[in-house]
Amino acid sequence: MKPVVCRGIRGATTASANTREAILEATRELLQALVSANALDTKDIAAVIFTTTTDLNAEFPAVAARQMGWETVPLMCSHEMQVPDGLPRCIRVLMLVNTTKGQEEIRHMYLREAVNLRQRGMGDAPAR
Repeated sequence: MKPVVCRGIRGATTASANTREAILEATRELLQALVSANALDTKDIAAVIFTTTTDLNAEFPAVAARQMGWETVPLMCSHEMQVPDGLPRCIRVLMLVNTTKGQEEIRHMYLREAVNLRQRGMGDAPAR
């Protein structure tokens, strides 16, 4: 039997606008994709760290997780560095999960305009 270890799962997406609705919609879509691609049970999620580019400030992305029922999962939000030519309206996630999966089995997800943040062919799930 494989031991349970803590693994990181990465993901990113973009919001269509700096509105509460757009931020929550994009975040929910990303979280659902990560859970589905990795066959996660929310009780195994140790913590989630969200970052946004500084042009997104209408809502905390973590609100989407709470709306999905993630009441006991520790959540944290922060802003990204302001890098020249960075992707605008970007929401990034680092999800820490307790799992028996090996690192090579983890599926990272990059959706919408964030698909270009990670090169294809590196074991990531195809973007939508």
